[in-house]
Amino acid sequence: MTFKDDDLTMFEADGAAPLPAASGEGYVEHDGARIWYASYGSGAPVILLHGGLGHSGNWGSQVPALVHSGRRVIVIDSRGHGRSTRDERPYTYHLMASDVLALMDRLQLAKAALVGWSDGACIALVLASQKPDRVTGVFFFGCNMDPSGTREFVPTPVIDRCFARHKKDYAALSATPDDFDAFVGAVSLMMQTEPNYTTADLGRIRVPVAIVQSEHDEFIKPEHAAYLARSIPGAELIGLPGVSHFAPLQRPELFNGAVLSFLERVDRR
Repeated sequence: MTFKDDDLTMFEADGAAPLPAASGEGYVEHDGARIWYASYGSGAPVILLHGGLGHSGNWGSQVPALVHSGRRVIVIDSRGHGRSTRDERPYTYHLMASDVLALMDRLQLAKAALVGWSDGACIALVLASQKPDRVTGVFFFGCNMDPSGTREFVPTPVIDRCFARHKKDYAALSATPDDFDAFVGAVSLMMQTEPNYTTADLGRIRVPVAIVQSEHDEFIKPEHAAYLARSIPGAELIGLPGVSHFAPLQRPELFNGAVLSFLERVDRR
């Protein structure tokens, strides 16, 4: 039976599927923060980068599928998210991309594929643009690369349920469990002001990229996704029918199939 949680009722109540037992986990001390990570399986490495306000546990339905496909999967809690800490500096995507690079150096990963969701997608593409020699490909799901790409925010029950779960998880995992409101404010400021990639910036990206857009994404304009796919050399545009910004939670099999197909194409290059 295909799993569905389109309205995120199960996610709000219980969170994502639990992550499996890790083969290794720990912290990387980098640039004023302690960055938590965990590693699973063996094979070609793929790093999963979660969305803003979430944490790596939101990938619970993706890690087993990727490990089963013969890959080494690494999850990371972005700076200030989940178990990871931060200093007093504002959030920036470039700073968080540098955290991913520091983790790759710690784990001695010469190159890795990056699967990013929302803010994690932006972090992935920023890293790919800065260090293309370290990135085999970017699966860019549900994000913008300049402020024109976002829709006007409209609250919905699905968004409210996701936000409620994030608040519970932050209280359970964070080293500053009472600071959720300040955390939301700081992350929101970054989202409102970054990223600011121009068409020329996008045209200089030289790694395989899939721009992935859900049919009912609440935050990203479909025409922006199409623009990104046109502007990044060789990029492909992938549509996910029937789901929204929360596709990895709503219909994991659909999302996982798109990820695995992209990674197989990257492998063949």
